[in-house]
Amino acid sequence: MNITLKSTPVEQQAGSCLIVGVFDKRQPDPHAKSLDKASGGEINRILKQGDMDGKVGQTLMLHKLPGIKAARVLLVGCGKADEFDAAQYAKTITAAIKAAHDSGARDAACYLTDLPVKDRSRAWNVRRAAELVYQTLYRYHQTFSKPEKPDYPLGKLQLCVEDKALKAARTGLQIGEAIGKGANFTRDLGNLPGNICTPTYLASQTSKQLKSYNNMKVKVLNQKAIEELKMGAFLSVAKGSRQPPKLIVMEYNGGKKGDNPYVLVGKGITFDTGGISIKPAATMDEMKYDMGGAAGVIGTMQAIGELQPPINVVAIVPSCENMPDGNANKPGDVVTSMSGQTIEILNTDAEGRLILCDALTYSERFKPKTVIDTATLTGACIIALGNHPCGLLSNDQPLADALLAAGQTSQDRAWQLPLWEEYQEQLKSNFADMANIGGREAGTITAACFLSRFTKKFKWAHLDIAGTAWKSGNEKGSTGRPVPLLTQYLLDQCGKKYQL
Repeated sequence: MNITLKSTPVEQQAGSCLIVGVFDKRQPDPHAKSLDKASGGEINRILKQGDMDGKVGQTLMLHKLPGIKAARVLLVGCGKADEFDAAQYAKTITAAIKAAHDSGARDAACYLTDLPVKDRSRAWNVRRAAELVYQTLYRYHQTFSKPEKPDYPLGKLQLCVEDKALKAARTGLQIGEAIGKGANFTRDLGNLPGNICTPTYLASQTSKQLKSYNNMKVKVLNQKAIEELKMGAFLSVAKGSRQPPKLIVMEYNGGKKGDNPYVLVGKGITFDTGGISIKPAATMDEMKYDMGGAAGVIGTMQAIGELQPPINVVAIVPSCENMPDGNANKPGDVVTSMSGQTIEILNTDAEGRLILCDALTYSERFKPKTVIDTATLTGACIIALGNHPCGLLSNDQPLADALLAAGQTSQDRAWQLPLWEEYQEQLKSNFADMANIGGREAGTITAACFLSRFTKKFKWAHLDIAGTAWKSGNEKGSTGRPVPLLTQYLLDQCGKKYQL
């Protein structure tokens, strides 16, 4: 997809398709009004016939309007003008891209990006539209015998804004495309089946995808190196699988030499059976998505590679399978983590925290400014928050606030849960320093409490993306989250350059 910026008046625009808006009660937006005037009132005449009323997401394709250079005009419902916010805007853009693509148009000029969105700039409109283009046109094809051709009819898209917004909009487009590409790589990794996307494959694809970017390097540690690090918690999960574990370390050095980096940690369980505490058969296929945290930080590193911001970033992915082998962890086993703390494993299906805790200890060597881990960690998070925000817990309130703000900007939102000392009591063990589960109550919080015991030396936040990393049902597939949230947080650390 070739996305460009333009400020051409709509009535002078040629091409396959023009995209303009219609608000509630059939009120054309300013650009649609210009087309209506150029066509001798044809648009208003058609709207008065009742073909659409302006509800959000409605579309109506018009062909060969008199006085209009473009072959098609796509009218898109925007809802009420005084309620046209970020959520309504996303629905409108998504509907427009789908309709333009399905029409067979080879190119399109979208004027929805020039509409006033509540509390947003035109540059943000462009950034969000670019992300949504990548999301809407994404297709998984890797494991089909006859995959859908990747070359879609809609090959060129102009995002149109007023002249005075063009400069800032260029930055918006750059950010939107970078996030779109990173999120689509995350989708690809997440959607691949577990027999293909093993820890070894995940490591090789990460190296292949990121090696071309300036200031980026990828290091992959094998089982022997992990053993030398004494990552006993991580290795205890990996030993139940025939697939060897990998510790993937990505380093981006775009900032000043010696500046402490921001560290991302992603859970990389490429398939999770639950181990000896085996999961029910229903929907177990979706446990290929248990590496959603890993895929998210890898996709974020791709976005950072595209943008080349002036900061240093490290991403760490502990990756293995969780399988019910004769050598697998058993309930009641006690293992020693890299930190030296011992853990009683009461449930082998609480394995994500076992691999993350060693990765968090490993992150200490980078002397991080902040550490953010992201993981499909607990089903309890879905019960608490559903599938809209991810869960956020942190030992540093300014970091939590920064992530909440980044979520609002990117529309990849988080919701903060408490990390109170009282919850730590649920992790008590008679046989080790801690248990790996805290019972049924507050499962998301006690999982974060467990991780917090390995984060005493740095500012840390935990994102539980169990409800947001993928969709089930007819729309089953990876969502590409939390690439927008993580990328936005990192860009927010770079000052005004990336503020829209």
